[in-house]
Amino acid sequence: MRFKEEINESYTMVEAIREAQRCLQCKVPQCKKGCPISNDIPDWIHELKKGNMGNAISIIRTKSNLPAVCGRVCAHEKQCEGSCVLGKKGEPVNIGKLERFVADFDSDNQLTHEDVVEKTRGKVAVIGAGPSGITVAGDLARIGFAVEIFEMEAQCGGVLRYGIPEYRLPKEVVAREIRYIEKMGVNIHRNTHVGVEITVDSLFAQGFDAVFVGTGLSKPKSLEIPVYQNGRCISEGEGAVRSSDLKRVRLATHFLRRVELISEGFMRREELPVDEGARVFVVGCGNTAMDASRTALRIGASQVDVIYNRGIDTMTALRAEYDDAVREGVRFNWWGAITEIHVDDNLDITEIVLETSEPDKEPVRQTLPASNVIFAIGATPATKIVRTTSGLENDDQNFLITREVPYGMTTRKGVFAGGDVVGRQATVVHAMQDAKKVAQGIAQYVDAVKLIKLINM
Repeated sequence: MRFKEEINESYTMVEAIREAQRCLQCKVPQCKKGCPISNDIPDWIHELKKGNMGNAISIIRTKSNLPAVCGRVCAHEKQCEGSCVLGKKGEPVNIGKLERFVADFDSDNQLTHEDVVEKTRGKVAVIGAGPSGITVAGDLARIGFAVEIFEMEAQCGGVLRYGIPEYRLPKEVVAREIRYIEKMGVNIHRNTHVGVEITVDSLFAQGFDAVFVGTGLSKPKSLEIPVYQNGRCISEGEGAVRSSDLKRVRLATHFLRRVELISEGFMRREELPVDEGARVFVVGCGNTAMDASRTALRIGASQVDVIYNRGIDTMTALRAEYDDAVREGVRFNWWGAITEIHVDDNLDITEIVLETSEPDKEPVRQTLPASNVIFAIGATPATKIVRTTSGLENDDQNFLITREVPYGMTTRKGVFAGGDVVGRQATVVHAMQDAKKVAQGIAQYVDAVKLIKLINM
């Protein structure tokens, strides 16, 4: 299937070494400053250009538990590569592609294996196997903590598995990063829904010294748009049909998840309500909107339009992702909004009314044929864990409340949280950056509690 084809090719060994040789080995490396997790970029590039692949990946893994992932999906243009001094001439070192090459080469040739550290320092439960949870688990396992991950899905990875399309991030890449974490001694419980089957309180009863919540954002936002049938609004009054009730109105995360499940054989293609030849409208202009629009084209949509209520300069999507979407045929409607959805007697979408309100111009209203509307306008955390955990509090937007010391601890003693679930929404590497700080906070907390107990004995 076309949506499974990875879009970017890796370097060959010769190409990688040639690119690595372009690095100036700056005394004050701006690329490292631009990396949210302060990856020692010049150091591992130096090892790469000498052909010391084992040394290169070892240096990378001191800071990153997901090098093959970061090499593919990080916002390099805004981070490491965007800070490279060679970028002033428009030719920064392709750091992301080099990181991907080193990680893939290491995995393909099974070069390095970390020694499993004896797990005597404490016992930590991690809820969620997304970027935050994987980072916390890996960092704590390395320094002597027994870590168990509790993941509600059958497969680990969170947004890496179900939110980023196969063509950008092959799922085997995610799976092998998970296997690496397991080899470090991390125990993973799949198909285990904390807040439903077990609770945070029951985890403490099992003897865990601390619990980390890294469940991300699982409740996508949507908009209610008036629905018209045969010229009459049916989204008001008794028996109203809301736009969110329509089977051909979908949230981007749900749409991408279904495509992934279809690609893995867990669902049939006909269970995805985006038909061959469909005309699809995607609302929003972040990276998720780019993923949804390109995926819709790849599964057979005849035309995909992105609708954004502001201009191109304010979109949150990376420029590279936007450029790729344009190259693949996605169309963009700036300063626009869907004001009506028209449906037939079967409640299938037939048209949308698009209103464009560009600054200093008269609004333009047009009726366009349509088959599907996909919303990609953000998400909020679920609340099951808060509702089932005594002493755990969230704010008015459902984000968990945390403190600075120890970093990441919530209002419940011993319960920590990080990444999207606390409102620090950003990229995969930013989630990792926050999670690494939380891992330090957990270690400090567990050590302090054990010391106090020892003193009071």
